[in-house]
Amino acid sequence: MADETALHDFPSLFSLKGKVAVVTGGSRGLGLNAASAFLQAGASKVFITSRKSSACDTAVSKLNSLPNLQPGALAISVPADSSTIAGIESLLAQVSQHTDHVDILFANAGATWGESFDKHPDSAFAKVMDLNVKSVFTTIRLFAPLLQKNASIDDPSRVVITASVAGLGIGTLGKQGTYGYSASKAAVIHLGRNLAVELGPRHITVNSICPGFFPTKMSNGLLDLTGGYEAHARENPMKRLGKPEDIAGIVVYLSSRAGAHVNGAAIELDGGALWNRGQLSEVGSKL
Repeated sequence: MADETALHDFPSLFSLKGKVAVVTGGSRGLGLNAASAFLQAGASKVFITSRKSSACDTAVSKLNSLPNLQPGALAISVPADSSTIAGIESLLAQVSQHTDHVDILFANAGATWGESFDKHPDSAFAKVMDLNVKSVFTTIRLFAPLLQKNASIDDPSRVVITASVAGLGIGTLGKQGTYGYSASKAAVIHLGRNLAVELGPRHITVNSICPGFFPTKMSNGLLDLTGGYEAHARENPMKRLGKPEDIAGIVVYLSSRAGAHVNGAAIELDGGALWNRGQLSEVGSKL
């Protein structure tokens, strides 16, 4: 009988040594936090993409100056517009110039829009749904051959989708209502579950992370409009908002051997705010 106390090669449980990762929306915010985590966990190549070439270059410069990277580890700029099929095809072509496989796809590119219900533009709703749902599907579909290339039953490739707690509960209502954003995140979570079952037999896991408020360029405006950073922190059961380490920990877990049997999950990352009846989303809905 096998020794049930033995854990195979425990020191490497959270290692990403030699892995190749692609991060969409990776030039700032949660995407940049994740890219930094992948590199510091041992990844050999991390591709950073966003619409603006200059933003990608700046992010790559910061990442490549990190002090504790593996020898030869490299962040690579691959600017592309993930909101269009042509842009995703360009991203795939650029990545393929450097590697014949991808181990980790972090589908993080996204957008939001805040406007009252009666004035909410159809064009804004459509733009958010297209980028947050359709483009995620297209990116995963086009990258599937590269994800399959080195994947195995013991070491599957990973897709991690950035969703939101707004896709699990109620988003922001009222004057800055994020109706399209909340709907899109609910949709992409369920898309992830479908793809987890579809791609599991190909040795690709698909999971979603559902962050609450993290102080980023995308969320800072809404934070200010719904009470401010300190008020949100006070209402959180953990008495703080998200930090870069929180994103780093979850993406490394899901992408490493430690998370190899997690598939189809939607993991809340909000300190328990979703389940707090005093959460500020209720306050924000009245503003």
